[in-house]
Amino acid sequence: MAACSLGNRLVACLLNVSEARSKDLVETVAKAALFNTEGVRREGTTVLNIFNDHDYNRSVITIVASIDSIREAVLAACEKACGLIDMRDHSGGHPCMGAVDLIPIYPLGEEVGVEHCAEEARAVAQGLTERVQGTSAFLFGWADFPLQRGLAQRRKEMGWFKKKPDMQIVVPDIGPQPQGRFGLTGVGASPYVINCNVTIDTQDLALGRSIATAIRESTPGGLPGVQVLALPHDGAVEIACNVESVKGRYPSNMTAGESWPSFSIQGQPYCHAPASLITARVAELAGRQGIGTKNTALVGFTPHECRGLAELALSQGIAEFWKEQHRIRM
Repeated sequence: MAACSLGNRLVACLLNVSEARSKDLVETVAKAALFNTEGVRREGTTVLNIFNDHDYNRSVITIVASIDSIREAVLAACEKACGLIDMRDHSGGHPCMGAVDLIPIYPLGEEVGVEHCAEEARAVAQGLTERVQGTSAFLFGWADFPLQRGLAQRRKEMGWFKKKPDMQIVVPDIGPQPQGRFGLTGVGASPYVINCNVTIDTQDLALGRSIATAIRESTPGGLPGVQVLALPHDGAVEIACNVESVKGRYPSNMTAGESWPSFSIQGQPYCHAPASLITARVAELAGRQGIGTKNTALVGFTPHECRGLAELALSQGIAEFWKEQHRIRM
């Protein structure tokens, strides 16, 4: 199948699991998305990247497949993760509620619509609670019909941002009351979301929080689509940003000479704030307090990169692309 036609039906799932200190365990979860229990490879599926954060004890696995194949790949990975990760033993610096903490599905191809992703997300949530007894889920984005509440709002409602969420008062959308071993999983669909984390050279968490507030979308003058946390990280403070794609063309008053990466879903244009703009804004705000930045980390890829690399991986039959990407991309 030609790469262009292959790409038309692609979707991505950036699977967030609450483990990073055992890389072998995380790779076992990733391989479950690619191979069935007999070791036979699932056609048309690739894992592009595995991002491990030891301090947060959290990993993000980028799974890409056609909309027709993504459900089984994601469910197999989730089932494996739930068998290997026990939230009762978990520790880490990042908020989380579940062994499988987040299952977002993003459209990449022209033939994949909002309703397709929402349907698959709801099916994944239902399938997880059926396959792994004791798991439960909440829905967000397009999957949260008819309200379509965003991830940040749903997390707040569930108590995700608290240091010790009270599972006894959580009301999941699917499944039983959350249990200690598995916790609670967020499942949803939306336009592509990028994770961009900027580390500032300080341990002053209050300063980090003030910067996070300043660039957050909900703040006047903040960056559209940017949801932010300030978290202690490796002896410094990380400004951890979920960069949501926003509908429409990029805002000309915020470009600073740089266009925002853009794409379309069913003919509707979307764009997202570039990592360079986020880094510059954080550096400016930190610099006013005499603090520098240490680095910026992107978790995974932009939408264009994700699709392009997936087409490359699938056309060449590379399932475990995360092992090859450093060689291929250079």
